[in-house]
Amino acid sequence: MIVHLHIPAVPQAVRAAASRVRRPARLGCEHLRGLRRVSCVLFLLLGLAVGRAAAQPVATERFDRPLPEVLGEVAERFGVRISCKRFDPDTVTVACAAFRIRPYSLEETLDNVLRPLSLAWTGERKITVQPYEYYRRKPADGAKLLAWLSAQYDDRASWEERRVRLLADLREALELGPFLRGLAPQPRDRFGREVRRDGYTTRNYAFETLPGLYVCGTIYAPDADRSRPASLPLVVAPSGHWAGGRYRADHQLLMIGLARMGAVAVDMDIFGWGESERQIGIEAHTTPYAMQMQALWSKVVTDRVIAACPEIDTARMAATGGSGGATHALLLAALDGRFAALAPVVHLVSHFDGGCPCESGRPVTLAGGGSCLPELLAAAMAPRPVLAVSDGGDWTATWPELEYPFLRRIWSFYGAADRLRNVHLPDERHDFGPSKRRAVYDFLGEALGLDAARAAEREEDLADETELHAFPDGRLPQGAVRSRRELERMIEKLK
Repeated sequence: MIVHLHIPAVPQAVRAAASRVRRPARLGCEHLRGLRRVSCVLFLLLGLAVGRAAAQPVATERFDRPLPEVLGEVAERFGVRISCKRFDPDTVTVACAAFRIRPYSLEETLDNVLRPLSLAWTGERKITVQPYEYYRRKPADGAKLLAWLSAQYDDRASWEERRVRLLADLREALELGPFLRGLAPQPRDRFGREVRRDGYTTRNYAFETLPGLYVCGTIYAPDADRSRPASLPLVVAPSGHWAGGRYRADHQLLMIGLARMGAVAVDMDIFGWGESERQIGIEAHTTPYAMQMQALWSKVVTDRVIAACPEIDTARMAATGGSGGATHALLLAALDGRFAALAPVVHLVSHFDGGCPCESGRPVTLAGGGSCLPELLAAAMAPRPVLAVSDGGDWTATWPELEYPFLRRIWSFYGAADRLRNVHLPDERHDFGPSKRRAVYDFLGEALGLDAARAAEREEDLADETELHAFPDGRLPQGAVRSRRELERMIEKLK
């Protein structure tokens, strides 16, 4: 289509003014002001003419088509399968659909069709389309980000400068100040009886955090009958999002193994899960404040267990967790500088921030002008010992090629590259299975001075969920929070 611009005729008065300005006489201030006025008028007239032309429609129809029809054509053209996830494609229309297709490139075609609709795609021969997720990217994006981050520092001094900013920005993003100030001034903590088992003991607890709001968990410790040393290391183990939370078999086996090795191991319910669900409901876990509450709980549990167990050696503290539990362990280490070792399992990559509001609900990966969980891991821990356990069946498949070299460079600034380790299990999937637990036992045994050979696991040691409840009869204490709405009214008053 050829667009003709029609520029209106310039009025006689304007032409006369312009003629006077063009005289060869020396220009004075009045002439300059006249020139400016004429120029403004000419530009205004030209702008109106161009605006009228731009306002003319390019075509009389938009060539709109339903998204499923467009994706079907794309799939047939390029010989792939396309499925939609987490939204109803029948409700979506693509404007100028045919013009978005690039016959030479599947990638460009999908980007052209989906990005204006805030939809994203993943896969090669089997394509999945879903709503854009700010916390999920592609490995290639992670590689670009890590390259950009690496260029920010080339020695220990420049890294330390960035590290200070990263930790400050992370804490600012979490915005825990109001929650810390709102902690119950005289918390009504509860401890259950100590239960002696084979080589270890368990003791359930309920710690009051905000007034009337309890975090519950279990303390696993070496059997007192064993000739144990005067001081014991502490391992804090947030449980992650797998079904069953801290009561599931693999998590119990991990805690029992650590206690048999000679550590005090403590876990806690995820916010809104387990006994927490009795107070506020499981929907609370997806609220904007879930990440703040989870970070607060991890810190409170650490401090209260140390206060209750004087034999704990605060110079030998470690944290471990799988999946979302790895994020919570990282946040704890970033908030509490006493942790001597960290063992994140199947998580913390450059191209995925977790997704659950308890992991991504606060913009911590915007720290330092843009960051990612691996860099925040370095900010929290370098050059102290860190083990990352990864596998080939989830997003951590990139660890050996992307995240590990990136982090090893930072550890090398301190001459401590050997303190950063990666156990990669290419044939395994996203879980906290036996080989992953064994890697954690071996690492923490070395880092904390424990005997990993003592971490015997037996299915008969598993406890029923009710045996690990801090409120075994289900009755909450007087004054306890009993609804999400009640909690949210309290949080509103804290701000």
